[in-house]
Amino acid sequence: QVQLVESGGGLVQPGGSLRLSCAASEFTRNYYRIGWFRQAPGKEREGVSCITTSDEGTYYADSVKGRFTISRDNAKRMVYLQMNSLKPEDTAVYYCATSPRIFGNCLRSVLYDSWGQGTQVTVSS
Repeated sequence: QVQLVESGGGLVQPGGSLRLSCAASEFTRNYYRIGWFRQAPGKEREGVSCITTSDEGTYYADSVKGRFTISRDNAKRMVYLQMNSLKPEDTAVYYCATSPRIFGNCLRSVLYDSWGQGTQVTVSS
């Protein structure tokens, strides 16, 4: 099982920015995709962004396109989520996760096997 640790969450005003980081115990050995998910109180877990390990393809939920950017640093075994122009509706616990699957919607949480502990992001005035 891949071990994942998220960091970088916090309290930010609307329109502000945060960068989330995820440290992985291994990179690309046993998984094909790594993604970011979020869950707000009373809502289902939502796929935010994901990146493939094979071709570096990136994918985003419609709600964050143009505002969030996923990236990775293979040497450091890190994946990042740069979040700009944050809105109150972005408030949630954010998780990183890895998936061994090749096919299927990259933003579906059921495809992922290993999860981090989550980091809280709160967007409020």
